[in-house]
Amino acid sequence: MDPLRWSSSPSSSGTSSPRTPPCEMLGYVGIEAVLDQLKIKAMKMGFEFNIMVVGQSGLGKSTMVNTLFKSKVWKSTPPGLVGTTAQTLQLHSVTHVIEEKGVKLKLTVTDTPGFGDQINNDKCWDPILSYINEQYERYLQEEILITRQRHIPDTRVHCCVYFVPPTGHCLRPLDIEFLQRLCQTVNVVPVIARADSLTIEERETFRRQIQHDLRTHYIDVYPQKCFDEDINDRILNSKIRERIPFAVVGADREHLVNGRCVLGRKTKWGIIEVENMAHCEFPLLRDLLIRSHLQDLKDITHNVHYENYRVCRLNESDVLPRGPGWVNLAPAPTSPPATPGPSKVRRRTQDNSTE
Repeated sequence: MDPLRWSSSPSSSGTSSPRTPPCEMLGYVGIEAVLDQLKIKAMKMGFEFNIMVVGQSGLGKSTMVNTLFKSKVWKSTPPGLVGTTAQTLQLHSVTHVIEEKGVKLKLTVTDTPGFGDQINNDKCWDPILSYINEQYERYLQEEILITRQRHIPDTRVHCCVYFVPPTGHCLRPLDIEFLQRLCQTVNVVPVIARADSLTIEERETFRRQIQHDLRTHYIDVYPQKCFDEDINDRILNSKIRERIPFAVVGADREHLVNGRCVLGRKTKWGIIEVENMAHCEFPLLRDLLIRSHLQDLKDITHNVHYENYRVCRLNESDVLPRGPGWVNLAPAPTSPPATPGPSKVRRRTQDNSTE
């Protein structure tokens, strides 16, 4: 097995607090049954995951999504639209329910056709930021109701996969501007698209240059160092950060190789197996998004990015909450509010002497 493959959750190894020493038990009580109760309840409710893919046309975004979930999540372009190019950036979302071994996942994929395809790409990231903040606003408006739903529909974007063109040189100014703005609002995972167009040496050189550009421009992509909660998280995420951006190849067709069916793309030089680490790093991206960090992506979205948005909106409100009840929020700003950097928001209680 490849040493960089990971299967355990970053928050799977919990440590007891030093302030609360474990109590000596005299016999079996059955506390471990809580895990079974949580599993049964989670299986009944199902899970939600919202992912956004951003990149220029022709980088294989739709194919990559289909490859990730081994389903026809995103269909090909309708025949009537073949050959047409979007004049402006448009966002399209599709929702599917995927079931595997009794586990149901409500998956929402948001595509951004037209991104970076124009001659003048100034502020082409604004519609994406507006969409992400709009989903935060929807969740906030449901959350502040006195009588609210038992389960608030979660349409917030949990992860944004950014496709970097395989130029082999460095990040473009468009890539830098986009990543600087989006990393403060959503979890961003950059990938090198169509990595089969680069040799192994070119791929590694390109990766090191991108990592240098990220450090130079203070772009903190997921997983961020400041969110490593213990030593196990630090070790696991350090291996991931060394390989980001992943060099990926997408393919949603099976081919027969040495008597077995594999997902891959056929070329005149042979078949590129997307699940073969010797060919590309797609398995690492799949493990990060689905098998090891899916819940962590949702937790950081709720506890950090959404919390930052909520704090900004409440600070902008004309009537701040003075107790339990309705919160009158000011109208949502036309431009996305300035959110703090990627730091955890801590709730603070202030004594108001005038009350």
